[in-house]
Amino acid sequence: MLEATAPPTGPVPLRSWPAQHLAGVDFDPVLAELMREGPITRIQLPNGSGWAWLVTRYEDVRMVTNDPRFSRRAVVAADVTRLAPHFIPAEGAVGFADPPDHTRLRRAIAPAFTTRGVETLRTRAQAMLDELVDGILADGPPADLTERLLAPFPLAVVCELMGVAERDRAMVHEWTALILSSTAGAEASEAAKRSMCGYFERLVREPGDTPREGVIALLAAAVAAGEVTETEAVGLALLLQIGGEAVTNNTGNMVYILLSRPGVWDRLRAEPELRPTAVDEMLRYIPHRNSVGLSRIATEDLVLAGQPVRAGEAVYVSYLAANRDPEVFERPEELVLDRTPNPHVAFGYGPHFCPGAMLARLEQELIVSALLERFPGLRLAVPEDELRWRPGALIRGPEALPVAW
Repeated sequence: MLEATAPPTGPVPLRSWPAQHLAGVDFDPVLAELMREGPITRIQLPNGSGWAWLVTRYEDVRMVTNDPRFSRRAVVAADVTRLAPHFIPAEGAVGFADPPDHTRLRRAIAPAFTTRGVETLRTRAQAMLDELVDGILADGPPADLTERLLAPFPLAVVCELMGVAERDRAMVHEWTALILSSTAGAEASEAAKRSMCGYFERLVREPGDTPREGVIALLAAAVAAGEVTETEAVGLALLLQIGGEAVTNNTGNMVYILLSRPGVWDRLRAEPELRPTAVDEMLRYIPHRNSVGLSRIATEDLVLAGQPVRAGEAVYVSYLAANRDPEVFERPEELVLDRTPNPHVAFGYGPHFCPGAMLARLEQELIVSALLERFPGLRLAVPEDELRWRPGALIRGPEALPVAW
């Protein structure tokens, strides 16, 4: 249940939103209660200071994320209440930029994320996936899908995209895990962030034999041309690398749904043409993160969802709540595999829409199809209630997925 405290100003109660360890694809009961309280509420998260507004209705979420009166840049100088004990993006990162700077930074890496750019990566991604699957089949059951497939495949793909050498990938993965942890402690997370920033700084300065079409090479060229600063390039590389590995947890939740709901598995094996639509619906349905992500700061007094918001106040949006808005999605609490249209906001909305959305979808569709086609008898190797979800992670996902076939 929510813990109510006396509001510092105004009539809207202030609600404490503690970090919770949630299993499976259970929807956060605190968020569900906040949604019932109204389209805009006030929250206090475990770290940072003060309080922030939270909007949960689909149209309000899209408005805030696409309105220049709500600034990401202003968050850098504010100790906003937050889930994480630390800020993940480095100074100058695209995640904390506003247009026109944000537009300029996104332009520098745009060629890697076009439809053509992602499709160019498809053949290589399929080959890497086939190699991993071949190894699992050769070794035989049981196997931990997280360890053998769901972690190494997205890591290999994002490193391929970035231009990270194979010898460095385990190190980069370890840094990412520490940065994304909400329990490792601020010192460990900050140390990992500094290490990753130093690594990308060296690559941007001397890209060496990194692929010319890779993100590192694109950023190095943009720095050399004076289009972005070195600090901006490093911050952008950090955010893209971390975001690329989030596919592990998101896809882990998808596979959990496939293996814990026999009707889903059977239907997608029988109707392969339905798989892209089903992946999109799982993106809408799965609560892929804990709590909320990055906030924004109102730059002027305004009215939001009928509530006066003052300049300088922090505002969070919940994409998870927006994806369950009954005014937009019929039967929002149900997984409807053939849902169309499906205007979900799992990848965000507005200028900060995830640049890797097409790549993430590609990876997830490839993994889902590979499991359905090559492991027809795939099943959990342990009782469902023995599965464990990552404790203290900002992005939700299973620690392990033991399977047999």
